Amino acid sequence: MTILVVNVGSTSLKYALYEDGDAPVERGGAGRLIDLPAALDEMLARLQPRLGGIDAVAFKVVHGGELTGCVFLDDGAVAALRRFNAAAPAHNPPYLLAIEHLRHALPGVPLVGSFETGFHAGWTPEARALGVPAGWDERYGLRRYGFHGASHRFIAERMARLEPDASRVLSCHLGGSSSICAILDGASVDASMGFSPQSGLPQAERVGDLDAFAVAHLAAHGVPAEEAAAALASEAGLRGLSGLSGDLQELEAAEAGGHEGAAFALRAYAYAARKAIGALAAALGGVDAVAFTGGMGEHSPGLRARVCAGLAFLGIELDPARNADAAGEAEVGPDGAPVAVWVLPTDEERILLRQTRMLLSDSG
Repeated sequence: MTILVVNVGSTSLKYALYEDGDAPVERGGAGRLIDLPAALDEMLARLQPRLGGIDAVAFKVVHGGELTGCVFLDDGAVAALRRFNAAAPAHNPPYLLAIEHLRHALPGVPLVGSFETGFHAGWTPEARALGVPAGWDERYGLRRYGFHGASHRFIAERMARLEPDASRVLSCHLGGSSSICAILDGASVDASMGFSPQSGLPQAERVGDLDAFAVAHLAAHGVPAEEAAAALASEAGLRGLSGLSGDLQELEAAEAGGHEGAAFALRAYAYAARKAIGALAAALGGVDAVAFTGGMGEHSPGLRARVCAGLAFLGIELDPARNADAAGEAEVGPDGAPVAVWVLPTDEERILLRQTRMLLSDSG
């Protein structure tokens, strides 16, 4: 079974082609792209000799409201994505463009979407609820969904092998987009992101949690809602806090050079992460293991140290030498600590590949 996995970002395109195994036979992509259709056409041109044998194209889609899990991207699924464009402006519109482009370029090839919300579908009504007016949940889909599902699912499965006695796990996906997930016996029970991928921790350029009436306040001062939403999705987060950049490496380098805004942004981000860890530890009734993943969580010892500082009351501590030397999959907590702390590279593509194969197999 040959599956083409396409990962669309607001400014990037990555793809991987899989045949029978779990290792891709070809990878490619483009970063900082301006023209997504042109990048998709270049991908198709590179894969031209193999296109006739593709059984499906798989996407990691983000927000479809009540529609979740792994589904065929038919007209109904496309309509669900379009309905939540405003909630995920950096994610849904580019995916819709890519889906439509490949639908025309590869007629007859099934398109499959694995929703980021799928891993969180088992939350209790209490965890999912927002205190909005009665009926707004059903009418507008205003509830908490959770995101980064493929990454958190992979971490849950990997931690079950590495720490089989750890039933209460915090998965910290820290990157350009960040969220922390509370996992109980392998299942998500809550997460830092709620209604949209704009929520939770400050993101690289997205705002994170924000009082709903802040936008009303801006509107009262003459800032149109669409303008406010666009700025909060592209000029906020670490970029806004630092006044410099949303890129962690740039911020760490700037902090080393004495840039006060960069130092403040990193402190504020770590503080928000610690608060989220404390809240989600309460949801779990304690913590047995913590895993750091994502571009920042995996590669920045300094960020891990900032986040874990002051969490000893939960049993979460780092071994400074192990943390500094961690490369790839590594345990970074001290020997005998009550909470195991790991650095784990995530593999969202493997989760998406497996779910797509299962859907195709079940559908015949």
